[in-house]
Amino acid sequence: MKILIIGANGHIGKIITPILEQRHKVTTAGRNSGEVSVDISSSASLENLFAQIGAIDAIVCAAGDSVTGDLFSMTDEKYFVGLQQKLLAQINLVIVGLKHMNDNGSFTLISGKMGENPAKGSSGKAVTNGAVNSFVIAAALEMPRGIRINVISPSKITDITAENLIKGYLKSIETSVNGEIIRIGYH
Repeated sequence: MKILIIGANGHIGKIITPILEQRHKVTTAGRNSGEVSVDISSSASLENLFAQIGAIDAIVCAAGDSVTGDLFSMTDEKYFVGLQQKLLAQINLVIVGLKHMNDNGSFTLISGKMGENPAKGSSGKAVTNGAVNSFVIAAALEMPRGIRINVISPSKITDITAENLIKGYLKSIETSVNGEIIRIGYH
């Protein structure tokens, strides 16, 4: 299987990429690292990426920023970081990626525990991650050509095992699940 991993050099990417490389043909991409440079918030940048790598069987996104802070310190700009860099960027990745995805391929996006189980001071992450989860559930209903879409929703990276994280990604990529929030390190 030919897999594109966005954010392979991040905390999660460093855990999952070596395992996926053992099992599949992997291309890594990112804003500041990877084999191919890409800004997933830019359709033009994504089209350039796919022009370089061609059709793909699976796209894994382990990248995206959002801001934490107590409610009274949050501003439109702080919320917009997560909306632009995590939510809309991943939506863009799916919309552009669909044109380059092989039949029966898959998307694996990233959200986080705060989307369902927020803590005090986490409204920025809660809004963004919850919206990513909702997007995946809704988009799964409309995926064409047998393509699937799921989202990995991890707890704090220091609170989860590499083994559980890897199992979650393999479930999304290598099984038939579709429209699932794959929770890692919480229930």
